[in-house]
Amino acid sequence: MAKLPVIVGFGGVNSAGRSSFHHSFRRLVADKLEPEQSAETYLDLAVMMGLLKFDQGKFLTTDGQECLPGEVIQRFGTIINENTLLREVNSDHFDANHVPVNKKISAKIKNQSDIQFTISKKELPNQIPENWLVKPVNGTDDQLEITVKDTLEFYQPDSKDFQVKTAGQIPTGFDPGKMYNSRKHPRGLKMSTYGVSDAISSMGIDWDTIKQSVRPDQIGVYAGSGHGQMDEFGGGGLMQSALRGQRTTSRHLPLSLVDMPSNFINAYVIGNVGHTGTQKAACATFLYNLELAIKEIRWGNRRVAIVGNTEAPIIPELMEGYKAMSALADDARLMNLFNCEKLEREHRLKSCRPFGENCGFTLSESSQYIILFDDELAIELGAQIFGSIGDIFINADGFKKSISSPGFGNFITLAKAAAMAGSIIGEAGLRNRTFMSAHGSGTPLNRSTESHGLNETAKAFKINNWPVSAVKCYVGHPLTPAAGDQLIFALGTWKYGLIPGIFTLDHIADDVHQDHLSFSQEHVEVDVNGFDAAFLNSKGFGGNNATGLILSPQYTIKMLEKKHGKKVFKKYKTLNESVVEKAAQYDLEATRGQTKAIYRDSEKVLDEKDLDLNEERMKIPGFDKTIDLKLKSPYPDMNLLDS
Repeated sequence: MAKLPVIVGFGGVNSAGRSSFHHSFRRLVADKLEPEQSAETYLDLAVMMGLLKFDQGKFLTTDGQECLPGEVIQRFGTIINENTLLREVNSDHFDANHVPVNKKISAKIKNQSDIQFTISKKELPNQIPENWLVKPVNGTDDQLEITVKDTLEFYQPDSKDFQVKTAGQIPTGFDPGKMYNSRKHPRGLKMSTYGVSDAISSMGIDWDTIKQSVRPDQIGVYAGSGHGQMDEFGGGGLMQSALRGQRTTSRHLPLSLVDMPSNFINAYVIGNVGHTGTQKAACATFLYNLELAIKEIRWGNRRVAIVGNTEAPIIPELMEGYKAMSALADDARLMNLFNCEKLEREHRLKSCRPFGENCGFTLSESSQYIILFDDELAIELGAQIFGSIGDIFINADGFKKSISSPGFGNFITLAKAAAMAGSIIGEAGLRNRTFMSAHGSGTPLNRSTESHGLNETAKAFKINNWPVSAVKCYVGHPLTPAAGDQLIFALGTWKYGLIPGIFTLDHIADDVHQDHLSFSQEHVEVDVNGFDAAFLNSKGFGGNNATGLILSPQYTIKMLEKKHGKKVFKKYKTLNESVVEKAAQYDLEATRGQTKAIYRDSEKVLDEKDLDLNEERMKIPGFDKTIDLKLKSPYPDMNLLDS
């Protein structure tokens, strides 16, 4: 019997704040929540952003004044709103009004006179130009006098006004590197370490307990990034160092690799010796990694999986690249869209407009991780159940006119996901008890092609008024973690009974297919028990399409109770009480700023001398259970040993 991959923890950070305990979701729908719930999330954001500090049992402002939790929105609501979600690129990243560039200049020397200047010997180029005359100053080689004839070529440091100034940035003032000893790590790795730590801590179960409950090779990490870590501490420094007259360091190359988030998790967070790696599939990457994990859990190869992605792409070079593709909503296009001569904060907040009149996507940063157990381990350890993974479907586009254009593959993934939903929750459940979290990138091409796929799928499976959300209108497009954002917000719907409205949708564009779909600008209030499943749709550059089927926590619990029986489930509920209590304690401490990211540098490094190995099993120091080496051939029908 296949095992069910159960979501037992989730965490991370995006432009709406901390993911665990639905804080980032609550930022989206704060206007529809009970005042106490909104206050809790704004309090969490205020501490993250450095506006408040918890000290001696009180929340204090930067000038030492006490601020009661109920006063946070009144006192800091405006500044929090202005420094979360989509907004103008701030100094946490770069100065968008003065992006550094080098201007190449060839200066003709006037009237055939010479130019003379003095430099140190170490500044002398390796290849001395032919029109340079070099001689020592005062008979020493330390200082050199240069005489230039005819033409002087040089690069003059300059700056330019960046054409794309809107992005989805994590809350202003929050530095994930301060959550651990980050040692000049690239921003993406800082966010990854924080994000996975948040997810692990949200479980309410110590990692060592999990580690000793399964065999060492039954844990898998499926995590990475799309572009790698491209700021000055990673790939950016690697590529720029020579041109900037600086030295390439030993960290630039390795820390830039796309699989480095999973490597950091293994080496510095959980000490994993099991499966590791990442797939890379552009904007659909999160679901590709999730598919790997659920297949491994379903057939028993893994019992625990950490799945996630981190992207920190808000740097001029990457944004310039997407701008050159005409993919981003730049300032000129936004001013034309909003018919204004100057963009205000409200315009930037509404720059991403899925399924409405739009002009490109808004780039953002995000780090999202989920923890999966097989259903038996979840019951055994009393884990929280936030939902489960029904299935993931992946298909390519076939022949394409353009590598960047959408294609046929998404029709396949949507149809198969819908068919699987009908098989698991029934045709009536599919038609009446599901909702769709669309890719909804905010581009003119996406609104037409994705809505066509959604509408045709709904039509084929007799779904009317299929609720469609598009959360990128709030947090932007973070590339590889995009479906991670969609997943954690879907979990929020099952907690609070709200499907976030596409708030930027003042009207639906003429080329959007909508006969069987339901788009809403306002948040849609639903019964938390009213939806058995959600679909996550992803469309990636190059023809990478994925659609995920996520089962609600309520439906998952019913499935587990049926499989394991009421007696076992009663015991599970007893175990679950202490787990929930411990998880809630983490949430409280995180809101007070009393937590740190998990980072164990050089802790309990394995020594090969302690290896205990024979032909039947391998015993690794620090793990109670052994690795089973009594492996059976997966091809028994083709066994030649007995012939």
